[in-house]
Amino acid sequence: QVQLVESGGGLVQAGDSLRLLCAASGRTLTSFTMGWFRQGTGKEREFVSSISWESARTYYTDSVKGRFSISRDNVKKTVALQMNDLKPEDTAVYYCAAAAAVSSRTMTGYGYSYWGQGTQVTVSS
Repeated sequence: QVQLVESGGGLVQAGDSLRLLCAASGRTLTSFTMGWFRQGTGKEREFVSSISWESARTYYTDSVKGRFSISRDNVKKTVALQMNDLKPEDTAVYYCAAAAAVSSRTMTGYGYSYWGQGTQVTVSS
């Protein structure tokens, strides 16, 4: 089992930055893909970004490319999402997730088995 806990959300103004952190516990995350998803009010959950086990591969949805950056520390078992130049449309609950494989499928947001409880990000205009 893998337990995931997100932190770092908050209320910011457009153009500001936030850094979300996901702390994992339980089994080792060897060969896991780690990802971030978000869900706005009344919207479906959306894949945001992913990172492979060795950090060699990252993937971003088009709307956050150039603004968001994902990283991971396998020793500390953490995954971070640096969010810059935030926009009101980035407002959502952000979820950390883990997939027990690294593949084109997991890198693009599918096959995730473990989820955190989410952290709210609100961007005012």
